[in-house]
Amino acid sequence: MRHGRSGRKFNRNSSSREALARTQATALLREGRIQTTLTKAKELRPYVEKLITTAKGGDLHSRRIVARDIQDNSVLQKLFNEIAPKYEGRPGGYCRILKVGVRRGDAVTMALIELV
Repeated sequence: MRHGRSGRKFNRNSSSREALARTQATALLREGRIQTTLTKAKELRPYVEKLITTAKGGDLHSRRIVARDIQDNSVLQKLFNEIAPKYEGRPGGYCRILKVGVRRGDAVTMALIELV
């Protein structure tokens, strides 16, 4: 039984899952929206929302915590200078997932994840 076990494995080891989350979060924060599979988008949303909530703190400790995951300095600056202040009065729900259809090759459901 899988009681209390959260998260999807994506048929990858833990370091590959962590790298996938980091790169997709960096791309989402850089571009504002990305297209990916629905399951990856569902895993990415809480990851990005926690990063934005931490960045709303704005202090050095918050910056160092977020910098563990976002290793691109330009994206890190954009997160702290543009994205986090935009959501200052919002208690959560920074991302939106929209289904866009199925991928032709393997018929997996594709989704668009974007910042609100």
